[in-house]
Amino acid sequence: MSTDTTASVSTHVLDTSIGRPAEAVTVSLAARDGDERYVTLGASATDADGRCTDLPALPEGTTHVRLVFDTESYFTAKKQAEAQQDAPRVRDSGAFFPEVAIAFTVTPGEHYHVPLLLNPFGYSVYRGS
Repeated sequence: MSTDTTASVSTHVLDTSIGRPAEAVTVSLAARDGDERYVTLGASATDADGRCTDLPALPEGTTHVRLVFDTESYFTAKKQAEAQQDAPRVRDSGAFFPEVAIAFTVTPGEHYHVPLLLNPFGYSVYRGS
């Protein structure tokens, strides 16, 4: 939750190749203050609804945030699950982008919801609400 001196961040991931939330995508959160280097604050994984509900709070003075999504592991697991189910191959389950790194600026007192729309060969992000 944001305060007057800190910002807050949330995210969720939707797999647009299947039209469903992407479960078990590892997401790491890093922050920096001004020109300092990014410091990793922690990581989480998306739940069955594709949401990370336990990302760490941002420290006071944070000006930039970076979310890194481990997309390769997600698509590798999906490919293995499809092979075990002997499902027809309706799409290539490989991941062209092994990770997606999103960096953005933040202002104290604001909340930033940054959804990731994902498929094996592309992605899109935006500032949600």
